[in-house]
Amino acid sequence: MIRIYIDADACPVKDETYKVAARYQIKTYVVANQFQNIPIDTLIEMKVVSGNFDAADDWIEAQVTSRDIVITTDVLLANRCIKKLGRVLNPKGFEFTEDNIGSAVSNRELMQNLRHMGEMRGGPAPMDKKSRSNFLAKLDQIIQSLKRK
Repeated sequence: MIRIYIDADACPVKDETYKVAARYQIKTYVVANQFQNIPIDTLIEMKVVSGNFDAADDWIEAQVTSRDIVITTDVLLANRCIKKLGRVLNPKGFEFTEDNIGSAVSNRELMQNLRHMGEMRGGPAPMDKKSRSNFLAKLDQIIQSLKRK
């Protein structure tokens, strides 16, 4: 059975994920440190985790299998889930894989160091229609791939 886990604290594509999951009848877990409003649907479950800063990440990693999809912007969580053979997608439609996660982690560390040194300000570009479209297309592609397994 395919499941979707949303690292929900700052996820801009929750609504899009709900719609795709409903179309395929996929159980979706919305995981966060505090309650968030979710649609009333038996296929969508809110999982509030408490504890340390990485409690949501820890919970997702503990659940994920090779039949699951994780939606996150967190490169370190992506790395952890890939090691468990989960499929990991960011909200802009980029899939983290074994082949690209190493450079993504390195880039994250570089950018973090540049921000700490004051060399860089700001964050990622805001979501736009093209990014949402890329996300939806890639999510559909991953689901189809998992269904064929």
